[in-house]
Amino acid sequence: MTERLRAEWMGRADLADLVAALGKDCARYVGGAVRDTLLGLAVKDIDMATTLRPEEVMQRLEDAGIRRVPTGIEHGTVTAVLPGGPVEITTLRHDVSTDGRRATVAFAQEWHEDAARRDFTINALYADPVDGTIFDYFEGQADLATRTVRFIGDARQRIREDHLRILRYFRFQARFGSQPADEEAESACRELAATLKGLSRERVGMETMNLLGLADPAPTIARMKALGVLDVILPEARPEALAALIACEQREGIAPDPVRRLAALLPADVALGEQIASRFRLSGAQKKRLALAAAREDIPGAPRALAFRLGMDQALDRLLIAGADVTPLKGWSIPTFPLKGGQIVARGVGAGPEVARVLRAVEARWIAEGFPEGPRVEQLLDDVIAQQGPA
Repeated sequence: MTERLRAEWMGRADLADLVAALGKDCARYVGGAVRDTLLGLAVKDIDMATTLRPEEVMQRLEDAGIRRVPTGIEHGTVTAVLPGGPVEITTLRHDVSTDGRRATVAFAQEWHEDAARRDFTINALYADPVDGTIFDYFEGQADLATRTVRFIGDARQRIREDHLRILRYFRFQARFGSQPADEEAESACRELAATLKGLSRERVGMETMNLLGLADPAPTIARMKALGVLDVILPEARPEALAALIACEQREGIAPDPVRRLAALLPADVALGEQIASRFRLSGAQKKRLALAAAREDIPGAPRALAFRLGMDQALDRLLIAGADVTPLKGWSIPTFPLKGGQIVARGVGAGPEVARVLRAVEARWIAEGFPEGPRVEQLLDDVIAQQGPA
């Protein structure tokens, strides 16, 4: 394992400079970067833990000429901006008090104390930044080997400290977990599911969307339903519809999309889609897309015509949710309607509503014929003008 860590990080000059600035005995890699490296997965973000106070971290980085940003300095976090990407450096901490939504922390000096306040055993892994030695205080490596997502210590206490850990548990279970799942973890999540009501909608929405963006969250969503967790955050959800969508995505080779999957979980109800988008604090674009998906018909129509009318993502949403064939859209770009109003006026049609009427009629035939180019568009225009006559 340490060899894999060395191969992953030890050759990076910017990380070596960072470690030298902090002091090799004062900092360790921690959390997801260590976990994912041990699993052979790509590492997106690197975090470090340190025994140094944040003001000392700031000073040492300045002395070394490393750009630093006090991103959460009141909680002990400083971000080092490196050529290879930012690294968050957080002083060791322990919780002084918690209320399920936020924690008051104090700085610590013991690595074990810092590890004990983390959520899952697989996230409480530390690595020496020089030789890659792993420091594992709660058997996280054994849990990685068996793909067990397990809370550190008492599961109920960990959840009472931060209610969002219920949703984080299911996200980690969907990404890393195996069956059977940890019995104590699931029992605690079921028992304390109602505590999710006390969290901000934005935090719940973000965590739910992160879960829906994973490769195949359908079994986990179904388990959340069985345990009563889904009924707290999304009682309108239909897990069986999500499973059908994901099967269709996988069959068609379409990448996961959390907005599409949220749409599949919901009934075809525009008002409800808009309500859920507001509940989860989604962006304006996401809200519009969710509403369009909620307006779906049982039979979505010709794929390319649908894409021209709604846009590619929206057409894929409707087709995949309906289990329809999306082959016609693969490798195809939505064309631009080649006719302009001036061309119609040049044919003797009076400007105003009549031009718009002709444009709509030609566009409808152009779509029906599969978006022909060049002379055929002119022929369609001539045909419409001849057939429709004056308005």
